[in-house]
Amino acid sequence: MDFEDDDRVDADIPRLLEEIPLLYRVRAFADGLNAHSWFSRLGEHLDEREKHLARLYLDGLGFPDADPALVESWEEAGYAAENPEMNSQAWEAEEMLRSGLVGRALERLDESAVQTALTYVAQATADNAREAMEDAAHIADLEDEALIQAGAGALVQAANGAALVVLAEAEDDDDPHPFVARWRLFARGRWPIGLIGSSFNIL
Repeated sequence: MDFEDDDRVDADIPRLLEEIPLLYRVRAFADGLNAHSWFSRLGEHLDEREKHLARLYLDGLGFPDADPALVESWEEAGYAAENPEMNSQAWEAEEMLRSGLVGRALERLDESAVQTALTYVAQATADNAREAMEDAAHIADLEDEALIQAGAGALVQAANGAALVVLAEAEDDDDPHPFVARWRLFARGRWPIGLIGSSFNIL
């Protein structure tokens, strides 16, 4: 290693030391995921906390006129998940938020660190999400493979969004980020399926 390499390493050390606490926070988030609660309250009455989280999500995405709507059955969930009228504007709003979080995360971490952190979260959720969804489907005597995959995939995506909030240091306990609100719905055993018209469908 020549002197130029030494200088480069010395310059990288402060940046790496700044990244470590943030990466530990993401690891703590992933390691603290509680798969036992996932999909455990599907179809049950929406309580006040869940309605509040849904409201935070909708307002944060820019849909104050939409309201949470309980989906009571797997049949209704299948219809909602496959509905061609699923609100594309909501998806676009999420993508804009996700892009903004990625930009903020890259101001704090290098690209490889961000990718590694998100991969770690995905690995921590993917298998358990599938298993939790299969257990819920088994209890309901359901054998709809596409719906099981859709629910598990939605949970992994929500965990990814919440992890991005951590990486971007965009957390706020008083006014949670929409991605955090959505993730907390999953953590409470629900499946927030998506927005159709003015209804935010939640199984």
